[in-house]
Amino acid sequence: QVQLVESGGGLVQAGGSLRLSCAASGLTFNSYGMAWFRQGPGKEREFVCFTRSGGSVFYADSVKGRFTMFRDDAGNTVYLQMNSLQPEDTADYYCAARLPKTNSIRDGSNYDYWGQGTQVTVSS
Repeated sequence: QVQLVESGGGLVQAGGSLRLSCAASGLTFNSYGMAWFRQGPGKEREFVCFTRSGGSVFYADSVKGRFTMFRDDAGNTVYLQMNSLQPEDTADYYCAARLPKTNSIRDGSNYDYWGQGTQVTVSS
């Protein structure tokens, strides 16, 4: 059974940092592209970043320069290092996985598996 389990969320003050983890099981991890999405209160689900094994990372403009995504294929885990956090980053953060395909990485409907989410709250 495929599982994606996020962890590392919490409450931080503006300007602080958090590192989120997504541990994957039940799949051949390096065959899947991995993404982070987020959904803030009253907002639509928003693309954050994406990478495939050995590939470059694609970031949403809103997080570019502040967030860093990286993956540990041996450990079947993908991470999101979040620095310079701002209140507008407050959201539930989800990881998602998909096999290679040509449709948009920014559309959540194009992913095969999702984690349960982890909550990030940034206070001013």
